Amino acid sequence: MNWIKTKNNTKINLNEIPTLKISELREEIISLNKRPLAFFGKDWGSLGTKLFVILADDECGDLYVSSVLFGQNEKEYDSLTQVMPSFHIFEREFYEQFGIKPLNHPWLKPVRKNQKDYKFFEMEGEEVHQVAVGPIHAGVIEPGHFRFMCNGETVYHLEIMLGYQNRGVEKLMVEHPSNALAESICGGSVIAHNLAYSKVMEILKDINVSKRAQLIRTLALEMERAAIHIGDLGAIAGDIAYLMGASVFGATRTLVINTMLEFSGSRFGRGLINVGGVNFDIDNEKIERAIKTFEKVEKDVERMVKTMLKNTSVMSRLEKTGTVNIEKAREIGLVGMAARACGLNLDSRFDFADECFKSLALPRKIFKGTGDVNSRFQLRYQETMESLSISKRILAMLKNPSKDELLAPCTNKVSANSLAISITEGWRGEVVHIALTDANSNLTRYKIKDPSFNNWYGLALAVRNNGVSDFPLCNKSFNLSYCGNDL
Repeated sequence: MNWIKTKNNTKINLNEIPTLKISELREEIISLNKRPLAFFGKDWGSLGTKLFVILADDECGDLYVSSVLFGQNEKEYDSLTQVMPSFHIFEREFYEQFGIKPLNHPWLKPVRKNQKDYKFFEMEGEEVHQVAVGPIHAGVIEPGHFRFMCNGETVYHLEIMLGYQNRGVEKLMVEHPSNALAESICGGSVIAHNLAYSKVMEILKDINVSKRAQLIRTLALEMERAAIHIGDLGAIAGDIAYLMGASVFGATRTLVINTMLEFSGSRFGRGLINVGGVNFDIDNEKIERAIKTFEKVEKDVERMVKTMLKNTSVMSRLEKTGTVNIEKAREIGLVGMAARACGLNLDSRFDFADECFKSLALPRKIFKGTGDVNSRFQLRYQETMESLSISKRILAMLKNPSKDELLAPCTNKVSANSLAISITEGWRGEVVHIALTDANSNLTRYKIKDPSFNNWYGLALAVRNNGVSDFPLCNKSFNLSYCGNDL
């Protein structure tokens, strides 16, 4: 077989990964027709560049791993994107980092290194004009440039240029791997990225995390999901000038993150998760207080959402605005909340569940959205309520006394010649961390994929044929990360 089939949160021997010719692997990828999870290169010394490809079979929970070795003089291959558009961003990144060109790629633009000699898409016509926004924005928004091609007020095309926060995080992870660095990858996904990093290192170090520590981690992940979703409900309300919703959701989100502050000393959960488990336990007094808080949050969120959805002015702004249909979402490779709002049934909590989440035996709810702002708004509401329910259930389980150690002993040595994969479903979607080691047990490559990497192009498609003034609302409904993309 030309692939190694594996599961989430596992490691495989690097020497056992098949190495094919690019023409062979291309045919294999097209034949398998699975979703690309990772597509990244590594300098293979005098031999050239090695490309690792990981495909996801979401229905079966399987991962397929294979590779290609490009020799020093091999600098091009026939692009996959022309057959499978979901590879478009992966091939662009690989080309940018290693100079190996995907021939006939339809949109071979830079991903991060794009501030010099960048050629924007051009349109001609008497009514055609360009609107340029950013990279510097009002308030505390991160830097990113948006170039709108408009006919009157209607957006024909949006080109998004990022890369202003390219910090070299993957290289830093190889040189100085730490939970603190993982927490700083993306400020809105502290728990998701730190959890994915911790699991990768635990896989490489053969560390078993106690059941209680796993429950606290899952609790933190669901609290992060609920808090950000509530904040985004408020942001959407604010962008349609529904100020009551913006105020109520803003205050309600604070209740959730202040509970996280009680648990960990940080409203965003910094310092809670560590390789080997967690740094803090939760006593019964805090548990009781948190359960009561979440019950109040549930009532407040439900009341405000139902009030908004009864308002015809609200619905006129949300419905049929910023639509991405299910076919286009699948074609371009949307993940996470943005994909589910289009009707795609993707959720790595269920598709690639860890042992803790499996033990909760939660029913999977299918959201039948149409991919507009209204769908993303209502899905956020549904997931908020689900996450609060999960959080209360875990808190009730944590009341039971346990002798489990919160933090398992940790060694500095990692497995040699290994590739470890961890997928965590953050509130935006799948957060993927992959680590490679050499024969001397040194980290040699660390690959990170934030869901924003998949989803920025979805925002560009969402605003087509909408008014340019609808962009802030569409943008808030996706709420993608600049730094998570830039890395």
